[in-house]
Amino acid sequence: MSDATPGNGPRISRFPVPELEDLPEDLRARIEEVAAKSGFIPNVFLVLAHRPDEFRAFFAYHDAVMERPSGLTKGEKELVVVATSAANDCQYCVVAHGAVARIRMKDPRIADQVATNWRKADLTDRQRALLAFAVKVATRSGELEEADYADMHRHGWSDEDIWDVGAIAGLFALSNRMANVTGMRPNDEFYALGR
Repeated sequence: MSDATPGNGPRISRFPVPELEDLPEDLRARIEEVAAKSGFIPNVFLVLAHRPDEFRAFFAYHDAVMERPSGLTKGEKELVVVATSAANDCQYCVVAHGAVARIRMKDPRIADQVATNWRKADLTDRQRALLAFAVKVATRSGELEEADYADMHRHGWSDEDIWDVGAIAGLFALSNRMANVTGMRPNDEFYALGR
């Protein structure tokens, strides 16, 4: 295990970060695949590799929720992550998923707008309803009522889409909290992506 600082850069976690070569083969293969696609290793992979079983469980659920066919586009899923992560004060997820949202939405401004104030972002009414529901799930799920579901339906979102929003907000509530607990630092590469 390293001291949570790859190379000589800033610490990426307050917890030990394993060396890539010390990881179980399945984790190493997943990380190398991501690095080959993106050109770098997102710090979330290295930080969560501290506990391999939790790494596997987290990314299995991530893939089940974020990669499945849905009434939400991949870009809209990322906007849900950005808006809910901003509401949960998670710098890592806002920065990392903001980069992905910019790419998937093909819009260099949208993630910054959503992270700062999604209500004033350049969104469709349908997307605004989506984020209103998502943020309520992330911050006040106990207050959900029939009117919230009716508003989603009025904007063309199905019950399956509503489930997807709940699953994404739930997964990233975990992610946001673990990123904050570990002091996870966003990779510098994220800041320039999609601009």
